[in-house]
Amino acid sequence: VTEEQFRQKISEDGFLEYAEVFGHLYGTPKESVLQRLNAGIDVILEIDVQGALQVKKNYPGGVFIFILPPSMRELRRRIQGRKSETEESVSTRLGNALDEMSHLRSYDYCIVNDSLGEAVANIAAIITTEHLRVGDRADALLEKYRNEGDA
Repeated sequence: VTEEQFRQKISEDGFLEYAEVFGHLYGTPKESVLQRLNAGIDVILEIDVQGALQVKKNYPGGVFIFILPPSMRELRRRIQGRKSETEESVSTRLGNALDEMSHLRSYDYCIVNDSLGEAVANIAAIITTEHLRVGDRADALLEKYRNEGDA
């Protein structure tokens, strides 16, 4: 969308979160996420700390996972490996990464992305764990067993 359309959607509260990052506007359309959640579908958002804190403020029941690099040295190697950044922008991104890491305590879980397969398995384990929480399911579960009490 154009910048004007994006800003119009902001004024209409059409984003779950939005931010300007490195001179570009990014946002997560609210309607499509809420439709999926209301249909019982898990939604995973890959968003920066700014966005995550916005979502957490408005939807505190969400589950927040911070993905860390194995080290700052490895993060630098990965960014430089893209061959799309100047040395100045690499330094800016590393500084921003350290700033974002300072918000780690705002998250529920933390995964160090050293091995992609292991990181994915850890995320799957978190999703499974969250689905096993009693939380809002307690009343429905108890009612089910009460109704089966005559069996």
